[in-house]
Amino acid sequence: MAYERIKLESLKNRVMSAEDAVRFFEHDMVVGASGFTKAGDSKEVLEALARRAKSEGIKITLMTGASLGHDTDGKLAEAGALKKRMPFQVDRILRNKINSGEVLFIDQHLSESAELLHNKNLPPVDIAVIEAAYIDRDGSLVPTTSVGNSATFAELAEKVIIEINTAIPMDIYGIHDIYKAENYPHRNVIPIVAPWNKIGRKTIPINPDKIVGIVFTNKKDSPADIAEPDEKTTAIARHILEFFESEVQLGHLSDRLLPLQAGIGKVANAVLTGFKHSNFYDLTMFSEVLQDSTFDLIDSGKLSFASASSITVSAACYERVFGNLQRYRDKIVLRPQNISNTPGLIRRLGVIAINTAIEFDIYGNVNSTHIGGSKIMNGIGGSGDFARNAYLSIFVTQAASKNDTISHVLPMVSHVDHTEHDVDILVTDIGLADLRGLAPRERAQKIIDHCVHPEFRQELQSYFDRACQRGGHTPHLLEEAFSWHLRLTEKGSMKK
Repeated sequence: MAYERIKLESLKNRVMSAEDAVRFFEHDMVVGASGFTKAGDSKEVLEALARRAKSEGIKITLMTGASLGHDTDGKLAEAGALKKRMPFQVDRILRNKINSGEVLFIDQHLSESAELLHNKNLPPVDIAVIEAAYIDRDGSLVPTTSVGNSATFAELAEKVIIEINTAIPMDIYGIHDIYKAENYPHRNVIPIVAPWNKIGRKTIPINPDKIVGIVFTNKKDSPADIAEPDEKTTAIARHILEFFESEVQLGHLSDRLLPLQAGIGKVANAVLTGFKHSNFYDLTMFSEVLQDSTFDLIDSGKLSFASASSITVSAACYERVFGNLQRYRDKIVLRPQNISNTPGLIRRLGVIAINTAIEFDIYGNVNSTHIGGSKIMNGIGGSGDFARNAYLSIFVTQAASKNDTISHVLPMVSHVDHTEHDVDILVTDIGLADLRGLAPRERAQKIIDHCVHPEFRQELQSYFDRACQRGGHTPHLLEEAFSWHLRLTEKGSMKK
């Protein structure tokens, strides 16, 4: 039955085990692998590579779309298989290896990886590992639950190994829109003017002669970790929805809003879930990841269409979606990430972007990647693609954590991912600060008044007042700017 998923007869003799497939890998190769936020990733070959690397000392540079599932990044890192990793990760073991300097990590905007490969600004891909639902009659690939950078890897890699996942129904065919922009200097306009526009083909084109191995698997994606909304995330969602309602009353937006983008995680899910009980309707998404809340909104009738690069959902939602794919087929599309995240489309469509911060400062600079300025958590992902180009750029975080000993609003962030110039709205569970049209001193006072936890407000106000006395367009006391971070390092608390 599995061989029915290879519709090009000449490829059927290339079926092999994962252990045989990894014999194509050599030390110091550049490897491109499918996978975007745990979806559509390699479930057999990369794990087999980790086992081989552990015994033979092979190291590779690994590029993907985003993070991988099934602890694959951790297994590769633990085996010493990774020399360099890009453009995103979420694995604890790999994160520790990166922060210790054992693995080099390139933290890229997710729209850029494919562009850098096409423009030959990165080393060429030696071998690609791509998950597919099946291989079509012309040798092209029907992707599974993500597209990510798979189309680029299929085109540019010297050799390709296909993992055919029989856990994915073959009727997934048709939900993908594979479009490749022209090379510079002949690039044309990408003709998408609404999230539901499909402009490409349904399969990933590939030269069948490059396919050196086909491995079968029957594993579902790792489920997303979905946390129920808590008091803080519910408060953040409420502030955002009240802001949207105000924008409608002012005539800035309609009840349909504009296409939504939300980063992955419990805050994004809480915000999107909040729309179920709102007055907004006929909503659309132009985002990176379709989460549980996306399908909840579709089922509630609030969301009419969603465009992204992957489907990353809980186990229960996975069964709901893929057990009834016909229900959602005409309401979703998956695209390559250099299309889902391309700046021009985000600006053209007027996307409302909602992303998560680790911390932000009184002037609106946002750190979304590093703890204490040095230790990376996950990566910038697509937040920068959307923040710089969105109609509204919104960043959210809790005001304080760890029994209110750590403030997430600070005099100065320890690492800058998104400058004050790219941030329109900041939200914590305490409140919302609309920074549009405000000068630095106005922004600072608005943030202190509306976003800071009461435990830290007086001290932050004192810092700002004394900085203003010293003067400057963006007043700071450099000798104190990182004192809160230093106290946390020394005492385990930002409190004096």
